[in-house]
Amino acid sequence: MPVTSDELQWFDQRFRAVADNIELVIQGKRETVELITACMLSGGHALLEDVPGVGKTLLAKSLARSIDCTYQRIQFTPDLLPSDITGVSVWDREASQFVFRSGPIFGNIVLGDEINRASPKTQAALLEAMEERQVTVDGVTRTLAPPFIVIATQNPIEHEGTYPLPEAQLDRFMMRLAMGYPSRAKELEMLDTHGKHSTFDDLDAVIHADDVVTMVDIANRVYTSEIIRGYLIDIAEATRTHPDLLLGASPRATLFLQRATRTRAAIAGREFVTPDDVKAMLEPILNHRMLLHPEAQMRGTSIAKVIEDVAGSVPVPGSQGAP
Repeated sequence: MPVTSDELQWFDQRFRAVADNIELVIQGKRETVELITACMLSGGHALLEDVPGVGKTLLAKSLARSIDCTYQRIQFTPDLLPSDITGVSVWDREASQFVFRSGPIFGNIVLGDEINRASPKTQAALLEAMEERQVTVDGVTRTLAPPFIVIATQNPIEHEGTYPLPEAQLDRFMMRLAMGYPSRAKELEMLDTHGKHSTFDDLDAVIHADDVVTMVDIANRVYTSEIIRGYLIDIAEATRTHPDLLLGASPRATLFLQRATRTRAAIAGREFVTPDDVKAMLEPILNHRMLLHPEAQMRGTSIAKVIEDVAGSVPVPGSQGAP
């Protein structure tokens, strides 16, 4: 069923409420706030990668606090076990049977703090949950209740005692976002607002978990024309044949790109996706799922430069030279 203007207006009100609420705590990062909220409303997962102390964990906690839902935090450490994430079956002496005790993965919003500090075996415990929205323990599969989003953080500077995320897991994150340092004015404002009392303690939920489920459905019904879908595929194929790339965008990346562009169109109050929506979502969705050739790295080429090159080389629908 096509999305209606009333639904888009309802969507916009709740999206703005969440973003404005988070911005009470995370100042001067409106674009990042809107992107992580859009990621959630696209049914995706987000990886926050930046230096310590810029608000990665606080952003995830503020998003969770803004929604009336269950929130779980997993502190990843080298001794963390897969069962510490998924849960474990324990023997109930009174009932004379095993009883499953669910792990933190069964929350609506799950924060995986410093995800690269756990072993690959423990990191792999997230794969099924992130892709299939279910967890299998002792041969029993349990569905995760919607909405479900994993927000992982990692520090790209410190490598001692860390395990790089495998490509299969990186590809399951819809977006990789960076916080960046605040401007001087915003940092001064932060000293005023957080100096004595954190505004995070005053945050209240502004929407319910059921609202998120409805918003995801509205975004999924935004119209994507055949021309736009072809444009998405052309971009993906351009990354797969790019001379500087060892690994291009996967089909999952194309699906993520379509879902994210629909959400961006809904945020803008439009019932259809435009090429500008596609271009705006290329960097956060593609930047972590492509690998450079060693020769390209030695020349100083970056993934960001390749994405810019791809965006400029693929003909835009409706422009001169486009099919």
